[in-house]
Amino acid sequence: MFIELHLLQNFAPSNLNRDDTGSPKECEFGGHRRARISSQCFKRAVRMRFPDLLPGAELAKRTKRVVLDLIVPALEKRGHPSEASRLVAEKAFASVSLKLDEKSQTQYLLFMAQSEIDALIEACHQHFGALAKDSGKSGKQSKKEAQAGVPEEVRARVEAIIDGGKAADLALFGRMLADLPHKNIDAAAQVAHAISTHRVSPEFDYYTAVDDLNPKEETGAGMIGTVEYNSACFYRYSNVDLGQLIANLKGDSALARRTLEAFLHASIDAVPSGKQNSTAAQNPPSFVMMVVRDSGLWSLANAFLSPVRPGDGVDLMHKSIDQIDAQWNGLARMYGVKSIKDVSFASLDARELPSLGKPIATVDKLIARALETAKFAA
Repeated sequence: MFIELHLLQNFAPSNLNRDDTGSPKECEFGGHRRARISSQCFKRAVRMRFPDLLPGAELAKRTKRVVLDLIVPALEKRGHPSEASRLVAEKAFASVSLKLDEKSQTQYLLFMAQSEIDALIEACHQHFGALAKDSGKSGKQSKKEAQAGVPEEVRARVEAIIDGGKAADLALFGRMLADLPHKNIDAAAQVAHAISTHRVSPEFDYYTAVDDLNPKEETGAGMIGTVEYNSACFYRYSNVDLGQLIANLKGDSALARRTLEAFLHASIDAVPSGKQNSTAAQNPPSFVMMVVRDSGLWSLANAFLSPVRPGDGVDLMHKSIDQIDAQWNGLARMYGVKSIKDVSFASLDARELPSLGKPIATVDKLIARALETAKFAA
């Protein structure tokens, strides 16, 4: 079973997601330039909402600094010397082929459940003596050397710990471990790039900054420059495979339900943080639609192959909602709706739509309806 989330969100002039030149990200779609916010950007914004929705023990951390910032301090609190703790942690990681650099950082970002981190700390503590042997050699050894220097039962325990740890965000977004491919976790969620429903052209803000201590007789700015920005009505699409989510959470259906609920709330609340201090584009979605289905997935992005244009007193959001409704009607007519269990939406204008029907009054009721329809059997 799948849950699909379709959002329309209009942002005030801003630069929420920049490219390598500092310009707002864009793309070509339907032969026209569109504003774009990357899926990675929105996934980050979603993850940053999770601590308010789920306990820390059910979440993960993505970092290169797990050894020095998390494991070593915890071992020091248990009475182990700092330098020996670092070598022990390095050796434990190296024994399962997780390589470290000269700063004791992993070579790429590790997405690790808090429960995995806690279990690694406990394993290093309990097997400190075995891991500390030959401590003149750090964990930065060849794979064979690292594994040869660690008892097999300790190495096996460390490897067994790295299992995803039933972390909600890790289960949703997955994890790839280049050095331990058999420990990879397939993402239960798919998140599309957000694209504008209309054409965009870059805008430039010429700004000046005045030096507060300038003498009165001296005029002019202390600094001048230009920054790019845009304003756009974005279509956002994501989905969650409930079967994959439950599998990633080791069959824990109750946790899967809480995870899905958190994901839906966080996705609706998510606003990228880029340059918000200078733009304050804190604009929630004006249209939220949810689909619960047994199979098949429909992005409605093609509703906007022809860019929406405001006019005749009707704004971009109103016309974008109309295009969503028309696209849904066309897909439902062409492919049928046998696999679809429920379709519902909420919108600011609260108007009834020809294909989608009457809106739900609130987002909370919309999410509750989707959760009630979804099946969480392992």
